This record gives sequence, structure tokens and C-alpha cells, in this order.
Amino acid sequence: MPREVSRRSLLAGAGALAGSGLLAGCAPSRPGGAGAPTDLAPFRTPYKFGKLVLAASGETGAFDERAVDQPFVFAHAGKFFMTFVGYDGKGYQTGLAESDDLVTWKRVAQILSRDPADPVTRWNIATSSLLRENDLQSPGRLRKVDGRYVCAWHAYPNAGYEEGPAVIGLAWSDDLIHWERSAPILRPDADAAWEAGGLYKPWLMKHGDLYYLFYNAKTGSVPWKEQTGLAISRDLRTWTRHPANPLLRNGPPGSPDHRFASDPVVLRHGERWAMYYFGLAQDGKARELLALGDSPGDFTKIGEVMVDVGAPGAVDSVYAHKPAILHHAGDLYHYYCAVSGAWPNETRGIAVARSRAWGQAIP
Repeated sequence: MPREVSRRSLLAGAGALAGSGLLAGCAPSRPGGAGAPTDLAPFRTPYKFGKLVLAASGETGAFDERAVDQPFVFAHAGKFFMTFVGYDGKGYQTGLAESDDLVTWKRVAQILSRDPADPVTRWNIATSSLLRENDLQSPGRLRKVDGRYVCAWHAYPNAGYEEGPAVIGLAWSDDLIHWERSAPILRPDADAAWEAGGLYKPWLMKHGDLYYLFYNAKTGSVPWKEQTGLAISRDLRTWTRHPANPLLRNGPPGSPDHRFASDPVVLRHGERWAMYYFGLAQDGKARELLALGDSPGDFTKIGEVMVDVGAPGAVDSVYAHKPAILHHAGDLYHYYCAVSGAWPNETRGIAVARSRAWGQAIP
């Protein structure tokens, strides 16, 4: 049995559903080209802020002492909020930050913590998304289920950075600070080669009467590949995977997502659906990408990098990945995890790009 290789070290080295009617219009991703829309202006955020807007705390013993990762942004109670993942050298835990201007972020609380008595979350608990409104051009206001907020999380079973085959679950809250976790709702399917190695970031969405859970996963082989799939539910309890998973697949050699097609964020713009995701290429760089479709399960990749890595010395010189999207005052904001330097001395934090140049004042 080969030794488990961490995701970070890998990056550094480089019909039942159809009958139910749940998946009408869902199909695997197609490469960009014919049929892809030419007007990508509503989806673009070409202007980088150029600095980290949230960095590791550096505080000894803090949950985010060494790194912050995986943002999710939304508007609530007259402010902007961001859930983020902190890494302390042992594993992931989740925090909440707030902002008035979408640039200056202040930590509020640690909202999901590891539980040494729980075999699922004894080392990790990473919130990836909260149920929110679906529109691309929205501030991401939250939606409730039975009067409560709901988030999707994933947890890795071993100590370290994303070590072992992770599972996905939900948690519930009345105040966004205190959360009640449920048992895992999705575990790796050992019979599905594309996800046998473990699950990654879940994106929870509701459209009509259905809940959609997009997630990326890895193969069991080393070095592995990551792709994105879909599970659907009517009640948030019973989930059925799409039979054509993975829906978003790796591209051919030389493409920006040849190794990874990961971390989906799915939003609606008019009659179109947009999936922001990141790709890892053979050059070892991670970049933000986009696929568009006519339904929330049928996407065509767009042949354009939405947020590229920066020049040597930039905060995102190695990776610009793991998207979070919010619209405010006519501008689209694209938050992402920016990485510079070389493992094990890399710097990992949260950066942002937007649709309007930063020289202009923020409303």
C-alpha cells in the first residue's frame, strides 16, 4: 500500500436518477469552443487588489496560525462576511470574518472546531459553503431551511494537511456562530474510481424543489487527479449521485485543468449557469476557470483563464485558486486562495480581484 501523499505536496510537486426526473438536462462537461458564448464580461474580474486581504494570524496555538484558505463570502445584517479555513499544522478548522468595504476584514470568531471525541472531525472541520441565493449579480444573501442557516463542510480523517479520504456533511445554525453538525451525508464511493481517494469542497445550492451538492474528489492512485461531481436531494438527507459523474472532467494534456478540475462555485446569470472552479495544470500552477451551461448540471468549459497566477514575487505567484463570488454596487468580486513561495515555507492567504479597477473608490 503506497504511503498517503498530501494534496499540498502533490500540488507543490508540479439510470436510477434519470428515471426519477431529478437530473433532467444534466450531462458531463464539454470542452470550450463551439456554442460557448462570446460575451464573458459579466463573469470577468481582471483587476487584482494585489495584496492579501486575510492572512495567517501567526498567533501561537491559534486555529489559523499557519495559513488561511478556502473563502466563502456573503452579505448579512448590513455587513459582509467571509467564512474561511484556518490551518494550525494539525488540520483545518473554520473561522468567520466581517468587513464593511470588502477589503478590510476583521476576524469575528472560530465557528467550527475539531472534536477529539468524534472520529469524523477529530482533526478537521472545514466549512466550504452556506446555502445562499443563486444569482451571480447578488450579494450572496443567505437562505434558510426550516428557519435555520445551513452550511456544507468536509473533514479529513487524519492529522496534517488534507490527509486521508474526506467526507461531506451539513451543519445548522441560528446565529452563524454556533453550529450543530449532522452525520456525514456523503462518503467516498470505493466503486467510483474518480472519487475513491476522498472528497473535497462541497458547494450547496437549492434550485426549485431540489438541493444540489457539487463536490470535487480525487482518484485513489498517486499522483491522483481531481474532478467535480454532483449529488441531488429533495430533503437534504437522502442524496443520489449523478450516474454520469464526474460532470466536470480533466482537460487534455496542456490544458489548465489537466490534473485538477476542483472547488466548484455554481451561480446563475439570466438563463445561464456558471461554474467557477480551479484547474491545476502540468506546469504545477493553479488558476481560476469557468464553465457555462443551460442547466445546473450541464456545463461547457470556457477557453479563458478567469484569474491567472501572478508574476514572481506576487501573493499569487504559485496558485490563484478556490473561488468565492459576490456582487456589490455594480462590481463583481472574486475572492480566492493565493499562494506564493515554496512548500514548506509557502505563504497561503485570501486575495481578491474584481470587475472594476481598484484606483476607483469603493462605493
